[in-house]
Amino acid sequence: MKPIAVPLQAELPFAAPRLAVVIPCYKVTSHIVDVIAQIGPEVSMIFAVDDKCPDGSGQFIEANIADPRLKVVYNSENKGVGGAVIAGYRAALEAGADVMVKVDGDGQMDPALIPDIARPVLMGHADYAKGNRFHSVWNVQQMPGVRLFGNAALSFLTKLSSGYWSLFDPTNGYTAIHAEALRQLELANINERYFFESDMLINLGNARAVVRDVPMKAVYGNETSHLKIRDIIGQFLTKNVKELMKRVLYTYFLRDFSLASAQLLFGAPLFAFGTIYGLWGWYESISTGSPASTGTVMLAVLPIILGFQLLLSFFGFDMANEPKTPLQASMPGYDRRLASRLVP
Repeated sequence: MKPIAVPLQAELPFAAPRLAVVIPCYKVTSHIVDVIAQIGPEVSMIFAVDDKCPDGSGQFIEANIADPRLKVVYNSENKGVGGAVIAGYRAALEAGADVMVKVDGDGQMDPALIPDIARPVLMGHADYAKGNRFHSVWNVQQMPGVRLFGNAALSFLTKLSSGYWSLFDPTNGYTAIHAEALRQLELANINERYFFESDMLINLGNARAVVRDVPMKAVYGNETSHLKIRDIIGQFLTKNVKELMKRVLYTYFLRDFSLASAQLLFGAPLFAFGTIYGLWGWYESISTGSPASTGTVMLAVLPIILGFQLLLSFFGFDMANEPKTPLQASMPGYDRRLASRLVP
């Protein structure tokens, strides 16, 4: 890989933060050497996390890679991709990293994209940035059909549960996070298995962190996926519905009460009543063979229309309620960075 012509730090109008890369390692010995070799000079620290790998990924890395930036972290038990990443995050925070980029060790993520993924966070535009493989129509056409459908469905569920309506591709694990945002999260409460990426977005939404999508290409090689869709689809649906209910209750009834809260409070029961009453009337009409009266029809239709309009208004408010001020704005020096960016 050719070195980057212009270092990422040269684009920053302030003292360059320390950039770290976290790599969860589980059965990646055939790819990890190439992955680490392609990590550019803009990265100060690399943390490879051996997640109790049966292939001994940690020992393999220490025996075959001599990069001075590299440190191997060992999990005493297999915790899943989320548990490995969290272990890497903790190590990076202790080492003084300002921004942490998570890169998989199986070769699906091009290390050359590290500056692109990290840039919104480093420039102070976001607290968390993630890849989006759906940005390009051409790239979508190259994606396997099962992954395309699964990611589209999960994207909609995660929009509901996290409140980040402008984001897509929630299971994309190519991410960058600012240390200040990471400190705002209760890492012990974040799911450590395959729900990790979605749960990160949900917890970031609770913390009111600013999140941005970064267009990227997906890489599909000869790696073996350990993810079985049939085994997790029920978990994803259940967890997203549960988190949606918690988010709505906390955001619109405990943290604050607004016009949107009233819209939801009245809109949902009206829509539910109209739907149930209408179905009951329809069943009665079919059973008796007599058409429903005008009053019965109106008593079903009017609550449905009114409830639907109120719910549409609520969702419009919710979509506009995405966080807009980065958490790192509270850090000393943020205003100076912002002002310096305004200088031609």
